[in-house]
Amino acid sequence: MIAALYAGAQSTAPGAAPAAAQPAAPAAAQSAAPGAAQPAAPAPDAQAAGNAEAGRHKSSMCVGCHNIPGYKTAFPVVYSVPKLDGQHAVYIVSALRAYKSGERRHPSMRAVAASLSDQDMADLAAFYASGPTQAASR
Repeated sequence: MIAALYAGAQSTAPGAAPAAAQPAAPAAAQSAAPGAAQPAAPAPDAQAAGNAEAGRHKSSMCVGCHNIPGYKTAFPVVYSVPKLDGQHAVYIVSALRAYKSGERRHPSMRAVAASLSDQDMADLAAFYASGPTQAASR
């Protein structure tokens, strides 16, 4: 999909395919009058649609800290662990991406987020945004 967004871009990178080898623009875009408004292309990092039920099954790594009312952790420092129930899905995905990239630096959360795909993050976010949680049963 990203390749399609940049199909018309010229590349000067060594070994890059010449412009003629790039895929042609879709027929609808070719037939549009010059200067006519084109539909907006989706952002390359568009958020995947989350599945709350799939998120429930993936939540076992979260509940040990985030589903305990008043829970405080002592690693790396003592602080109250936030509850995730009812949190906005966009915020949860944003926070998980920041942990995964290292922008947020909590060691346990970095390790957890590093194991998650974008779809996993979206599923977990949909699950927690849907309200009070029922942890995955074993």
